[in-house]
Amino acid sequence: MPQAMPTGWTLTDNALTRTIQRTDFVEALGLVLEIGKLAEAADHHPDIYIRYRTVFLSVTTHSAGHKVTDKDFSLAQKINDLNEDAVRLNTDELRRKMAI
Repeated sequence: MPQAMPTGWTLTDNALTRTIQRTDFVEALGLVLEIGKLAEAADHHPDIYIRYRTVFLSVTTHSAGHKVTDKDFSLAQKINDLNEDAVRLNTDELRRKMAI
């Protein structure tokens, strides 16, 4: 591995993985929207699974034969550095749209 493991991430089955808890499902969706923005900008997309308020992330480089590369470490760190204000804004907007 060329880089230090980002905080909160582990190496599991040739992927960087992380589980993130939010307060509820809508906030988990708000987080996923921000992760989606990062993924699109990097043209590197994690596998994302949401179970109620828990977000499961797995990052691997498919084009490298499902191996962990610098792209994975970079995206994992960007996810760690997400702006919580942006997540909050997404969550607020989702609540308005869902009339919650």
